[in-house]
Amino acid sequence: MGLLNNLKAKLGPAKGKVSDLAQQHGGKIQHGLDKAAKVVDEKTKGKYSDKIQTGTGKAKGAMDRLAHKDDGTGGGTGTGGDTTPPPAS
Repeated sequence: MGLLNNLKAKLGPAKGKVSDLAQQHGGKIQHGLDKAAKVVDEKTKGKYSDKIQTGTGKAKGAMDRLAHKDDGTGGGTGTGGDTTPPPAS
């Protein structure tokens, strides 16, 4: 257990930095996720659209949880923001 505790202690500051970056650049990150999803969907000719949309929604939800972890709400009980996948084109 000592190794795991040491690892958690060393990763603590990094978690805060990631949260700060997610708060500052949330819009850019979500735009990038949408753009990547669109490109992949076009390359696969729509064959995996549902899986791409699901993955994009989960990635956005995770990013929202990171960005809002220190907002004082207690965390873990919200919906994680708008995780609506981009429309298929």
